[in-house]
Amino acid sequence: QGLKSLVPTESPGPDPVFGTSKPAPGLTATDTFLGTNKVPDLQKVFQRSDGLPVHLKRGYPDRMLYRTTMALTIGGTFYCLVALYIASQPKNK
Repeated sequence: QGLKSLVPTESPGPDPVFGTSKPAPGLTATDTFLGTNKVPDLQKVFQRSDGLPVHLKRGYPDRMLYRTTMALTIGGTFYCLVALYIASQPKNK
């Protein structure tokens, strides 16, 4: 009897997340992906030592997203403070 094997002897079957592990129909064995590898190019951009934080390395779009986020954060904080001030005032009847 002894110990049972922890490794299954049968193949696992279809991929539980996507339902299949087969490539898309119409692709040859060498065309298993549909894009180019952008990782080396992005590594060059993000590892450049130019003194910028990582969330601003990709230029204008990153700056606009950062500034929009900061404006919404500051505006929301100001709005909440004003609303709290107004809500804390006594009501006159």
